[in-house]
Amino acid sequence: MLLWTGQTVSEMGSTITLLALPLTAVVVLKATTFQVGLLASAATAAFALIALPAGAIVDRYVKRRIMIACDLARMLIIGSVPVAAAAGVLTMGQLYAVAITAGVCTVFFDVCYQSYLPVVVGPGQLMDGNGKLGATQSFAQVTGPGLGGGLVGAFGAAKSLAGDAISYAVSVASLLAIQVPEKAPPKADRRTLRAEIAEGLSFVVRHPILRRVVACTGTANLFSGVQVAMEIIFLVRVLHVRPAYTGLLIAIASVGGVLGGVLSGALSRRIGSARIIWVSMLVFGLPQLVVPLAYPGWRVALFPIGFAFSAFAAVVYNVAQVSYRQAVCPPELLGRMNAATRWIVWGTLPLGGLLGGALGTALGVRPTIWIAYAGSWAAGWWVFFSPLRRLRDVPET
Repeated sequence: MLLWTGQTVSEMGSTITLLALPLTAVVVLKATTFQVGLLASAATAAFALIALPAGAIVDRYVKRRIMIACDLARMLIIGSVPVAAAAGVLTMGQLYAVAITAGVCTVFFDVCYQSYLPVVVGPGQLMDGNGKLGATQSFAQVTGPGLGGGLVGAFGAAKSLAGDAISYAVSVASLLAIQVPEKAPPKADRRTLRAEIAEGLSFVVRHPILRRVVACTGTANLFSGVQVAMEIIFLVRVLHVRPAYTGLLIAIASVGGVLGGVLSGALSRRIGSARIIWVSMLVFGLPQLVVPLAYPGWRVALFPIGFAFSAFAAVVYNVAQVSYRQAVCPPELLGRMNAATRWIVWGTLPLGGLLGGALGTALGVRPTIWIAYAGSWAAGWWVFFSPLRRLRDVPET
């Protein structure tokens, strides 16, 4: 409950930044389409660069301490933006630096986070725990953008980032309050960093189903990176939505993600904990293709409708695939497995940001949005054409 509560507040703060950082670039600093894509790429570049060694490092130390240090660092990094804005010295260079350094902390935190959940819940509670955390993330996406839009309207895009800095302080307090003992890995078992990295990567690549799940997630994230790079520009410059209302539209759409987190357990039991992985992508995610059909006027509504289905499918898929990964991986490999997985699947996000900026400049924003959502949906075929299709439920061992 402490972990869940702290992350609820922290996730709300993070969604404010997800909205306010590109809005600061677009509205305050008048960034070009490519600069916005580059900013989205910078925010996720660390996953491609340091996720593998991060996993090996995480497996060597107590995870809660690393999570606390990362939250403290992000509080200071994100908090520097409203301070610079108030002083009148904010630049795109600082936004890039904030995105990169906060991304480094996020790499270590997220690798710890997924490896820490099995410490505080039993094996039979992983699906339920991941479902709650998935619902929390989507609940934050509902309340965060709305709150962020209100803060942007009241204080401006840059100053609203102070809300995210405060949320990290709340997360630190909740982590400090957790009393569940966590054993430090024995130093005698350590080998070279390269050998430990190779072991985690080898487990992911050689597993016949896990490598297809990773391919699916990595492909979806590539096109998700394109979406993130173009969404604010699509809303503000193509659909002519006021900056303060962009958060409201995203908040309405994120209700789909909340429903996904709430219903993921029931859907998994009804459809099958293995089968739900590809059903969520190819069936539940199909209506997301209406997003590029949105136009100024009443057809703006197609954006939150399609986005809601995309969020619903993404949360159901992520709950299922994360639970699958945790179930099939030996405990001593969790950090390295999660890091290897994150290196691949999150490593495609900065490429997506660059691709989005390049395609948006060359083809236009709307054609790029078509490519982004079609590619994200088509990623589900990776797991459909795999041994997973013949399974109803995840094996117990």
